[in-house]
Amino acid sequence: MKNYKVNRFWSMVATLLIVYGLAKWGVPAISRHITALPFPLSVPGTLMFIYMTLTVVALFMLVTFSDEHMAEFMYPVKKLLRGEYSSVLRNLVLVAVPLIVGWQVYEVIVPKVQLPTSLRIQHPSSNFPKKFEDLKNPLESPSDADIDAFIEQAKANEVTFIPQVMADIEIWAEVAEAEHTLEFFPVEPMKKFLADLGSGNVNRETARDALLEKHLFEGRALYAMNCRPCHGDSVAGDGPMADGFKLRPINFTDNGTIETIVEGYTFWRVMNGGPGLPTEATPWDSAMPEWKLNLTEEERWKIILAEYNLAEKTPRIPESH
Repeated sequence: MKNYKVNRFWSMVATLLIVYGLAKWGVPAISRHITALPFPLSVPGTLMFIYMTLTVVALFMLVTFSDEHMAEFMYPVKKLLRGEYSSVLRNLVLVAVPLIVGWQVYEVIVPKVQLPTSLRIQHPSSNFPKKFEDLKNPLESPSDADIDAFIEQAKANEVTFIPQVMADIEIWAEVAEAEHTLEFFPVEPMKKFLADLGSGNVNRETARDALLEKHLFEGRALYAMNCRPCHGDSVAGDGPMADGFKLRPINFTDNGTIETIVEGYTFWRVMNGGPGLPTEATPWDSAMPEWKLNLTEEERWKIILAEYNLAEKTPRIPESH
């Protein structure tokens, strides 16, 4: 049986369509399975342009590699222009191609007449439940009972961590042959705590600083797993997926963001995400998911602790204080 060979021109067209389809719909669909998020991660328009430009350049190099390739590519084009397929088809193509190109150019350069953006009259923070107003991050100021429990765990070398990092710490401890799991944290507060632990003279203040470092590490890890794609490594709203959203993720390092709101509002906002905003907050709609569905209350507090720390900001003190 004779093998059927697709003409090089049509294989190039098919390649362009496949690459466009994968970038436009394939990547977002696959991202939902990889990230396990309830929404797809869209490909920014700039990245789409880069993908298609690289594809066109690669196909151009392939077609012009030899005279045979070029002749094969141009064969159906010349056949169309000679009217060998159909003179009607030729005339339609000659009319349609300039019209389509002209329409695309027109769409790009014509001034757009748009309705003015809705005025942002009411910020969502004015409508969040008042019971959150006075909330403080319990991990930033742990109780004496929590500190004593941490000390006892440290003495027995049985400090517990969030499941997301526990396996990595256990592997490190085994490879490094560490005497104590907390040696994983090469920071001064933890070194001082371990030194006091070894001398048998531990006080709560030293233990509190060490416990805070543990919470910060776990918060940064949770932030990297859940928030970094949008808010970025520097919490400046410049993550790898930031350009894919109509409203860019918030920049926590900006003086007009998380430093101007109370910690209780930050917690409520992270908990409910975009879908949890009140109707009056429509201009502030966002793609942030409802993290209460995926993260525990303690995990959310740890992320918030890390966000303020990474941004080098402090939350606003409630007026009642």
